[in-house]
Amino acid sequence: MGCKSNQFEGSIIKENLKKHNFEETSDIEDADLYILNSCSVTHKSDKEAFYHLRNAKHKNHSIKTVLTGCIAQIEKGNLLKEDFIDFVIGNDEKLHLYDFLEKEGNFFANDVMMQKKFSEVELFDTAKTRASLKIQDGCDNRCTYCIIWKARGKSRSASLDFIINQINHFADLGFKEVILTGIHIGQWGKDIGLTFIDLIKAIEKTSILRYRLGSLNPTEINDELLEVLSKSKKFCPHFHLSLQSANDKTLRSMNRFYTTEFYLNQINQINTIFDLPFIGSDIIAGFAGETEQDFEITRKNLEKSGLTQIHTFPYSVRRGTIGESLPDQNSDITKNKRADIIKEISRKKYNDFIIRNIGKVHEILIEKHRDKHSNNLKGITKNYLTVQIISNREDLYNTIQNIKITEYKNGILYAELIQS
Repeated sequence: MGCKSNQFEGSIIKENLKKHNFEETSDIEDADLYILNSCSVTHKSDKEAFYHLRNAKHKNHSIKTVLTGCIAQIEKGNLLKEDFIDFVIGNDEKLHLYDFLEKEGNFFANDVMMQKKFSEVELFDTAKTRASLKIQDGCDNRCTYCIIWKARGKSRSASLDFIINQINHFADLGFKEVILTGIHIGQWGKDIGLTFIDLIKAIEKTSILRYRLGSLNPTEINDELLEVLSKSKKFCPHFHLSLQSANDKTLRSMNRFYTTEFYLNQINQINTIFDLPFIGSDIIAGFAGETEQDFEITRKNLEKSGLTQIHTFPYSVRRGTIGESLPDQNSDITKNKRADIIKEISRKKYNDFIIRNIGKVHEILIEKHRDKHSNNLKGITKNYLTVQIISNREDLYNTIQNIKITEYKNGILYAELIQS
């Protein structure tokens, strides 16, 4: 469940168990273990996790359930009161899951706030076309809506050598692209005397052909970083900005340390420097205290912004956060209505972006597998567009090709190969 870091760690869990002769099965009735790597960003996430665990027990009464991830880290041993949970394993411990299944007891989750070093566990999974690499864990911010810092601890950076070695290893395995993930990747290096720009410059010297960045806080993007990225032939011009609101009053209430004007100018700068960059964002709709007037300001700012796409969701109160105790909580009806308005803004912006890309030449990384519905070749452009190509050629799997986008039909972008 949850973020890209969790997905990456899920792959590590699978790899760890397979090394010890476990086999993955899609048939729950045939399974001995059901492992849920949970997300706890909202109470809805918690409820969904518990539903899956109960369902596993219902379908297979003899199965042993293992709850790990952020819920396990926050709630810890209290979870063992539930009859549908057999093991609770923390966020750091899950990276060596087999070791803890072999120990006596059923609860293993140390205080993550005492964790000072990043756990450097290599991943060798080759199932996907694009490799993910977690470079950082934890967060030093204290946003009022968020509980994740309690589940992930202080910001901790993977060493530069570990990251570079892992990227080169991915390249040796045949990967053409790596995606840098983490809880707050822009904080990489703070605890080891380096900067995020130091990391980017080092990645430029690796043998990987393309790299893509995970979510960034607007305060972590500066002129020097944009200059380095703009000169790169490897960087994929795809930005995801953790904005959360487009109203200064709401940003202050969220404990976000920037203004709307600051990041609107930043978005314009990115659109000026790069050719058709994809700029995504996160926006929370209906945060505590957000009035109709506040939301109207957010709506207008989002409409005039140079964003490509907006990932929005209604604010969900998370127990244990400052946001839980803030006055003037909005109703679910209000939050959902505002989220729907933002989704429509996002839809229009994304469609406009698609139109501007039609007729353009792009570099594309073709996936290892065809589209399951159309059987066409499918790939990702540098600026994060999924494109289909009608072709019988299987020698193009996991290769980088030049294509020209030709049309957008029934929600699908089509392109033709440009022969070299």
